[in-house]
Amino acid sequence: MTTPESPLLLRTDDARGVTTLTLNRPTAFNSLSEALLTNLQNELDALAQSPTLRVLVIAAAGKAFCAGHDLREMRAEPSMAYYQKLFAQCGRMMMSLQKLQVPVIAKVQGIATAAGCQLVAQCDLAVASSEARFAVSGVNLGLFCSTPSVALSRNVSRKAAFEMLATGDFLSAQEALAQGLINKIAAPDQLDATLETMVERILAKPQVALAMGKELFYRQLETGIENAYEVATQTMACNMMDASALEGVQAFIDKRKPNW
Repeated sequence: MTTPESPLLLRTDDARGVTTLTLNRPTAFNSLSEALLTNLQNELDALAQSPTLRVLVIAAAGKAFCAGHDLREMRAEPSMAYYQKLFAQCGRMMMSLQKLQVPVIAKVQGIATAAGCQLVAQCDLAVASSEARFAVSGVNLGLFCSTPSVALSRNVSRKAAFEMLATGDFLSAQEALAQGLINKIAAPDQLDATLETMVERILAKPQVALAMGKELFYRQLETGIENAYEVATQTMACNMMDASALEGVQAFIDKRKPNW
């Protein structure tokens, strides 16, 4: 249980270059207050400068992963200027996850709704407990989840996304897996182990290749196919000139493990 003195965001780092940021407002279902958004942004800005970071995990304390924006806070100051500032702040934080040069994995142990579901969708990868559930349920309160729709519609099909947005209905973890919102499902007591397996697979790959690949992956998605091939061709050529790729190809030719 948190107290008024408890940090809103916990950070742990290990020697492998894996950082975990844990949302720490369990009694408020880890809703994204202005203060929590600020803490997240500060940590992401700092991590963007880290030469040793290899993987970022976004996790949460308590039963819920994230219930979206803090509605009490939002209702306390109903003005256009305030709402524009708040949603711009959230959007910047979400984009910082995408711009980070390492894979970002959501570890989802409970419900993820509205901007919480957006947070899962914005991460590069997601591992979820079999008890997790997902929804963009703002429409139930008269508020269409417009900003969550940006990330959601880039994860699942258009019709699946719009059904979630228009109905506010929950998806089970199994349904979220089938729709492409998450990558893996685990029993609650196996969530850490499933996450670790994914982390280890990523750590076994060259850091430079993943950094170049992630930047290209998102850039080409937002452009036409001809331009996508142009930028992808340039990235492939640059990647091939990197020492890790040259070593990897030589190791394949030599039928040995690469020495990264």
